[in-house]
Amino acid sequence: MAPLHAGVVVIGAVVFAVLMALSARYGFHRDELYFLDCARHLQAGYVDQPVLVPLLARISLGLFGPSVIGLRVWAALAGWVTVMLGGLIARELGGGRRAQLMAAWATASMPVLAAAAHLMGPTAFDIPAWAALALVAIRVGRTGDTRWWLAAGVVLGVGLANKHSIGFFAVALVAGTLLAGGRRLIMNLWFAAGFAIAVAFALPDLWWQARHGWATIPMSQALNQENGGAGQIANFVVGQLLMVSLAMVWVWVVGLRHLWRSRQSVLRGLVWAYAILFVLFALISGAKIYYVAGAYIYLLAAGAVALDGWLGARKRRAWILGIGTALTTLAALPLVVPVLPPTQINWTYRVNQTLSETVGWPQLAATVRGVWSSLPADQRSRTVIYTENYGEAGAIDTFDRGSGMPAAVSGHNSYSWWGPGDPDATTVIAVTPGPIDGTDYAIRLGQLFTSVRAVATVSNPYGVDNQEWGGHVYLCTGPRQPWGQTWTQLRHYG
Repeated sequence: MAPLHAGVVVIGAVVFAVLMALSARYGFHRDELYFLDCARHLQAGYVDQPVLVPLLARISLGLFGPSVIGLRVWAALAGWVTVMLGGLIARELGGGRRAQLMAAWATASMPVLAAAAHLMGPTAFDIPAWAALALVAIRVGRTGDTRWWLAAGVVLGVGLANKHSIGFFAVALVAGTLLAGGRRLIMNLWFAAGFAIAVAFALPDLWWQARHGWATIPMSQALNQENGGAGQIANFVVGQLLMVSLAMVWVWVVGLRHLWRSRQSVLRGLVWAYAILFVLFALISGAKIYYVAGAYIYLLAAGAVALDGWLGARKRRAWILGIGTALTTLAALPLVVPVLPPTQINWTYRVNQTLSETVGWPQLAATVRGVWSSLPADQRSRTVIYTENYGEAGAIDTFDRGSGMPAAVSGHNSYSWWGPGDPDATTVIAVTPGPIDGTDYAIRLGQLFTSVRAVATVSNPYGVDNQEWGGHVYLCTGPRQPWGQTWTQLRHYG
């Protein structure tokens, strides 16, 4: 087997450097603000995720405070690791220098990798976790040494501590390997030991879920209602063409064919896993087109190995593919990372909302602080700040921390388990999104309070028409029942 080429490490380092150079542009994403509050409420699990991302966010808070760069360094490092895994998988499949470099380059050029590794969140770590699990499984299939299932158990365990979706990949991979005739590789004590290791990593989350009514189940049902259904299948299918650089789409198709034609059960199992999960996620979460993104790392690596000889026959072919990949990747970058001025990104919202949701949060927090400061001192002492979603709550708790304001409360996702603040509050400052999410907030609040008055409008200095643009801050008084009871009616997942 050829050694890992140093160029693979260099390509990963370049990806890391670019991501870090862009990390301070715009600002926190709504999910990152939520993760910071999850870090402040560090637990064994959460409604919508296990503990890994909040734990890393907690470390970042301790080292750097609420810093965008300090938070995103973890995701950028995960991007570097992902590129290296692409090269390592090509090496494990028998690829030499050219195949390894091509696999690393193909991985580095993936728009979905840039999008995921730019932001601190579970997807940034889920993609390399899938790739790492595939790498170890391929090693088992190539060598027949089932002791490697212990390493697979560690990879799967860490992946499960980050996001549950890797569990689907593991089950699909095992099922696919069995379908491909790999019973001997699966039915042994080493595999059982690896499984036990993975379960041990998942125990804290399972314990938390058991103590909180298995909250992930209704959370998953809510996500399925939002993102699944027959109407989203076509969106998911077309979206898979956007996971990698357009110039590289045919490469992963070749990789799929290459793995399927192999005699190794694990390699064919990887094809089965992709097919099973493609159908599953298309049906239940079609709007989330990136749910199988991790599979493209091993498909691209397999394609690089399969095409190695063809590319080597004429050097011009490799240059054409490399330049085409660079050009199509550059064309996609404005949709996934902050390369444009924030005043010029409104057009990206219809394709990818992520960038638009990274601006305007300090202004929202300042608007709420102004409303709270305008209240008489005796009224402020009995006031709660309520937000409709976790991004708004996270922004207030991050940017208004130390101002004397109470921490924001919300009924959204894990906030629904953190309590209503002062249960006897007589005044509620309610923050709601803009018309993109609906316009009935005042009506709903009017059913809970005798007086509801809009006192401020949410905007941002860049004119970005995002989810919060045009939202309102309402001053609500005269609760029709104690706030502690009212708040329970506002709890929701999604």
